[in-house]
Amino acid sequence: MRRGDSGLAALRGIRGGAFYVHGEDHFRKEELIRALVESHVDPATRDFNLDQLRGTEVDPQTLASVLATPPMMAEWRVVVLREVEGLSGSKNAREELLRVASDPPPGLALVMSCTVPKGSKAKFYTDLARASHSVELEAMSDADVPGWIMERAGEANGIEVDVEAARALGAAIGSNLGVLARELEKLAAFVGDRRRVTIEDVDAAGTKLPEQDRWEWFDLVGGRQFEDARAALGTLLGQGESGVALVIGLATHLLRLAVAVEQGPRGLEDALPPHQKWLAKRMKDQARKWTMPEIDAALARLLDVDRLLKASPHTDEHFLEAWLLAERVVAEAA
Repeated sequence: MRRGDSGLAALRGIRGGAFYVHGEDHFRKEELIRALVESHVDPATRDFNLDQLRGTEVDPQTLASVLATPPMMAEWRVVVLREVEGLSGSKNAREELLRVASDPPPGLALVMSCTVPKGSKAKFYTDLARASHSVELEAMSDADVPGWIMERAGEANGIEVDVEAARALGAAIGSNLGVLARELEKLAAFVGDRRRVTIEDVDAAGTKLPEQDRWEWFDLVGGRQFEDARAALGTLLGQGESGVALVIGLATHLLRLAVAVEQGPRGLEDALPPHQKWLAKRMKDQARKWTMPEIDAALARLLDVDRLLKASPHTDEHFLEAWLLAERVVAEAA
């Protein structure tokens, strides 16, 4: 099973057999399914050699019949089976699917898509992953979005998106990859031959940008610009950010800085997920402004803030502002 992979890269060069694409990122799952279909199906015989089924609708007998049908006038026959989880309640369907995945007939490319129900410990899903060429595409976190935007812009649109533009776009739209992909298409047409997207382009193209970018705010704290961070806090919270979410983001940022302090930018890059590795170089200068004891103390005070946010009637701004003021005093004393 491959996790955290771009998906298609993990399966490149594999021809035929059973492919199991699972996880909660529906946009990337559908893109991977389309790529697998295009790599196997001859357009001239597509109508004869492509079947698309849903596990919530197909019965075991029909499934077995479709899987047993050989290619017609082509090398490959592709069966796309979405919503595999819909078959988990049928013993016959489970056994047939596992049998074919374990020993696919010649000429078959079986592409299965599944969203495993939360909390499920059914052996069926792990057996299917072991029997197939398996890729898990987890839902993209907010922290992954800027890196995904920059990667996607180059691969799909042939443009370069500045870090600030990627972060602003992610802050404005969130982690809906389908919307972000359409926005990148619009930006590619907007910049034309210039092929480089700046934050000014994102604004000029009509995207409603937040007044305060949360990632910029974390950078202010990482750069120990605590007074600037305090001044921007009200705007950030006014945009709908919660104190608990900001505490989680701050803790993550400080932990990254701790890795950079102890192991350097290369160590941080090795520790980061694929779509966040670009942060290592960006955080190098911030890491120089901290020592490990200072980071440990800041994290301990942040833990106190987290407890107070969940137990006190005071506003989120009150406790976060107090934390920033305490960090400013420590920095000035140092």
